[in-house]
Order: sequence, then C-alpha cells, then structure tokens
Amino acid sequence: MRIAVTGSIATDHLMTFPGRFADQLVGDQLHTVSLSFLVDNLDVRRGGVGANICFGMGQLGTAPILVGAVGPDFDEYRAWLDRHGVDTASVRVSEVLHTARFVCTTDADHNQIGSFYTGAMSEARQIELKSVADRVGGLDLVLIGADDPEAMLRHTEECRTRSIPFAADFSQQIARMEGEEIRLLLDGATYLFSNEYEKGLIESKTGWTDAEILAKVGHRVTTLGSRGVRIERVGDDPIEVGCAEETAKVDPTGVGDAFRAGFLSGLSWGVGLERAAQVGCMVATLVIETLGTQEYTLRRNNFMDRFTKAYGDEAATEVRAHLR
Repeated sequence: MRIAVTGSIATDHLMTFPGRFADQLVGDQLHTVSLSFLVDNLDVRRGGVGANICFGMGQLGTAPILVGAVGPDFDEYRAWLDRHGVDTASVRVSEVLHTARFVCTTDADHNQIGSFYTGAMSEARQIELKSVADRVGGLDLVLIGADDPEAMLRHTEECRTRSIPFAADFSQQIARMEGEEIRLLLDGATYLFSNEYEKGLIESKTGWTDAEILAKVGHRVTTLGSRGVRIERVGDDPIEVGCAEETAKVDPTGVGDAFRAGFLSGLSWGVGLERAAQVGCMVATLVIETLGTQEYTLRRNNFMDRFTKAYGDEAATEVRAHLR
C-alpha cells in the first residue's frame, strides 16, 4: 500500500519552562498579555508534522512518501530521513526561502505555547500530486496534514478529482481556518484525524454535528490524550484503544504525529482498525518518553515486548508478522 504524507517539514526549537503558564496569567488582563518566560533548556530538533509522521512510518518499514516544501538548508535533514526509510524524492526545494521553524515552550504541566514560521512551506501549494503518483506507480492513500493552507486545499481537491482516497488532518492549522475551509477539507475523507479539543472546534466552526460530520467521512479518529484513541464509523460501535504504559513523560511534542505514523503503518500492513490503533498508541508512547519528535529508536524486540504487555499475545502475533 503506497501512502503519501503531505505536511509541514520544519526544524523544532524546543524549550522548557520550570513553572506553570497558568500562574503567570492575570484573568482580567488577558487582552494585554506581555510575557517572557526564562527557560531552562533549548533543544533544536528535526520536526514538522509531515516529516514526523513519515519518520515513524519509516521506522516501521512502510516506506512512506513525504510531500512538502523546504529550503536549500534541507540537505542534512533529507539525508536523515532517507536513512530512516522515507522517500523524499517528492519534496520541493525553494530557491529563496528557509525551511519552516517551530518554536515551542513547554511548562511543568506539559502545557505548550508555540509559534510557527512558514518559510518555504508556502511553496507546497505548487506541488501536484499527479506527478508524485506517476513517479511511484500510483497512490492508495494521501494524508493531508497541517501545511500551507492553499496546499491543503489543492491537495484535497486533487484527491477528489483523481479519486485518490485521502485522510484529513488539520491539527495546528485548524485555529486559522474558517468553517467553509474545514468543510471543504473534510468532506469525502476516508479518515478524519483530530484530538478531542480539535473535534469540538471542527464541529463549532463548521456548524455540523458529530453525526453529520461522521456521515461525510469514512472514519473519525479522535485521539484522547492519556486515554488513547476512539475510532467511529457510521453504523458500527466505536473502537476504543488505550495507551501502552510509558516509562516517563518527557515531552508531548509529536505524540499525535507518532500515533498517525503507527496507525497508517497498520493500514499499510492490512491489519484491522483496532490493531492499527494499537500500533499507533505504542509508537506514541515511545515519543512521549523522548525529547524531540524524531529522537526515539524503534527496536523490534523491545517494541514487541511492550506491545504484548499492553495488548496481548494475539495482537502481538499479528503485528510481529509485519514488523521488520
């Protein structure tokens, strides 16, 4: 199964604030917020939702196709992704703009405040999926992740026009989108990904109820934080999968991307939705234990031992057959 992932490719600048953001906010002065946080650490990491998802899929051996736009400073990052099983041949390189930057501060309660510099990502709208499909011999699924908004709209429309199944995944871009844009991006999707907060925001902005949205997509996949994930389909009972036990909560950045990497890999293997969600939750656990979105190492035996403990022997036997 050939899966392309469109989305941001960026460098993450991750900082940690030892206090709580909530303690620094004055309720009746929020309209004039002017704050500076003295942070303890700065880590510069590879990131971007498209690259994060593809990195995880590459770790699982499913050869994802990364689609996005970067600057001429991408050579070292490209080599990293190539070494980890990602097809980067469809990444567009800008001649004038730097690769995007994500700057994020995380407090003691794992709350986050972040900013995103678009940079070369704005050129993703110039990428045609047909050329990607022609190069690899066709596409079975395209995940349309957070990216340049015009690129997201173009890729969604092209998937509809060319009858390519697609997954809608707005994540960070949902805050700037209007209801009409969201309605265009989700209608007809095979999968709609969001977390619980984004789920409510999608319903609020579109004016559609949960049932109305579910009728417009094949599957609604909602991540629930520490409670795992819920998958809904019209006419079927929801599937709920819990998280594997983590050894530590180091940093939540990229956990949602990791879930998607595991879930999409499960789909690529042809396992059922529950099993795919279990793989996603296991990969997400590896990421929350690590500082940085692509700094974890997926060791097969360790992964399978923990997966077996979390989801049982039958699930492990099925997944082991696919995991290199």
